[in-house]
Amino acid sequence: MRVLVTGADGFLGSGLARRLANTAAGLSRLTLTDRRFVGKSAQIAGADLMPGDLTQSDFLDTLFEPGFDIVYHLASMPGSQAEAEQARGHKINLVAPLDLAWRTAASRRGARFVFASSIAVYGDVAAEVISEATPTSPGLSYGAHKLMTEILLTDLARRGELSAISLRFPGLVARPRAESGHGSAFMSQIFHKISAGENFSSPVPALARCWWMSRAAAVEALLQASHLQSDAPTVLLPPALCASMAEMVQAIEAVEGRPASIQWGDDTRLTRLFGAMPDIDASLARSLGIAGDADLQSLARAAISGD
Repeated sequence: MRVLVTGADGFLGSGLARRLANTAAGLSRLTLTDRRFVGKSAQIAGADLMPGDLTQSDFLDTLFEPGFDIVYHLASMPGSQAEAEQARGHKINLVAPLDLAWRTAASRRGARFVFASSIAVYGDVAAEVISEATPTSPGLSYGAHKLMTEILLTDLARRGELSAISLRFPGLVARPRAESGHGSAFMSQIFHKISAGENFSSPVPALARCWWMSRAAAVEALLQASHLQSDAPTVLLPPALCASMAEMVQAIEAVEGRPASIQWGDDTRLTRLFGAMPDIDASLARSLGIAGDADLQSLARAAISGD
């Protein structure tokens, strides 16, 4: 089995790459690609590292010379950055995944293509409960690009050219402290700050309701998705936890065994985008064996430990 992971040196990609290298049965070739390798993925024994630009056709020609049985497409430009750099965001978040999908189908008809989509496809959510059936209305180019990619993958699956699944992930925690460009960065910073005993100035109020998922749970969802039957739904909403910022602080305090020092803000834009989330109906994903974090304290432990 030949497997490709794009964005393999990123937060989610590095976690997936390590799991695949350590546990994947029947893996004959693991190819990891990113613009460059400076993190832990560079140390994975037995993996083929192919640094390069997914928007360049000559690089894709080389990358796809052998073809792949499974492709995990995780590479993207963060939403806030893509909004500021429209042309680059278009190339990286739309043109590149469409090209990857077509090349995957051309190299091996029916190959599994697992796409890291986003809850950004929903935009400003008015529904009380969100599911795969909730109407989409992206409020950012990032979400629009994710939705357009989902549509192409669904069409390729309909035609029998790919076995495609898009997972609509929320913001994952806890991303490295140095990462920027993610509007939801405050959702990761809260773990780092409290764990280090530092003051945290939250841009959103204590009652802001967010969707939370650890990297470990997201990696499990990707692995489960890659093994679903070919007639499985092409779009899934993985189980995330819906909790207020204050509730997450309590969970982190319980794990760390110390009180947190928090100053609450009221950034209306960030609250609208990330802190006004309704409940999630992830029953479809759960019925297919995709589970999320067990509870807030389990998520906090995973986030603080780096999983």
